[in-house]
Amino acid sequence: MEKLIITAAICGAEVMKEHNQAVPYTVEESVREAKSAFEAGASIIHLHVRYDDGTPTQDVARFKEVIDAIRAEVPDVIIQPSTGGAVGMSNDERLQPLQLNPEMATLDCGTLNFGGDEVFMNTENTIIYFAERMNERGVKPELEVFDKSMIDMALRLHKKGYIRKPMHFDFVMGVNGGISGTLRDFVFMRGSIPEDATYTVAGIGRFEFPLAMAAIIDGGHVRVGMEDNVYISKGKLAASNGELVAKVVRMAKELGREIATPAEARAILGIQK
Repeated sequence: MEKLIITAAICGAEVMKEHNQAVPYTVEESVREAKSAFEAGASIIHLHVRYDDGTPTQDVARFKEVIDAIRAEVPDVIIQPSTGGAVGMSNDERLQPLQLNPEMATLDCGTLNFGGDEVFMNTENTIIYFAERMNERGVKPELEVFDKSMIDMALRLHKKGYIRKPMHFDFVMGVNGGISGTLRDFVFMRGSIPEDATYTVAGIGRFEFPLAMAAIIDGGHVRVGMEDNVYISKGKLAASNGELVAKVVRMAKELGREIATPAEARAILGIQK
């Protein structure tokens, strides 16, 4: 079985310090959380950035500032900028981090009702546009899928040549408007991707660790972090992103699964540094 790739989604665009004081806003806080996650066993940092007041931004200058600061402390880690941004941002606004030529970036494969009047828009043309920009720069897309229909979209666009192999999916499960975080639905998602594809599971809230366990057993990979869940156990806030990663490492060791280094993660995912 392949070694386990752990991704740490350290802050996201929605969760705030009101939810957990350890959620990073500033450059220094982002470095602290990325370093804690890496030292605990994460090989990928899934990165959103904020201004110091917590406002999410896709500004390329802010991304560069944060990425450069993280690299100064943990030079080997894979940094995966989000191109999801926040609801209401334009396509080109969301794509700004690609100007920095990251090794990986996220590619959302469908539209989602986040709740109330918030709609996360990703039309077919948007997905194609993002895929083409990533292909031009040699950026490895992580295919973010919140439902089975988004897997179907990714596979259809692969057949048309927009999304290239080897494909790597991220099953984001338990989001309002998307597929649930049950084991039944994990099995459904897992069985819907090609045999030669890899996948990561990101369980939201209480689904984070049960789905991590399922992925560890199945041979997939795991995403944890304060973007998805701010609790280390029921009712107990996590002290850091590193604490969330460390829990997954303990689970993996109990099941005999070794943890991938960044170099090993690059080899598994077909990334050329």
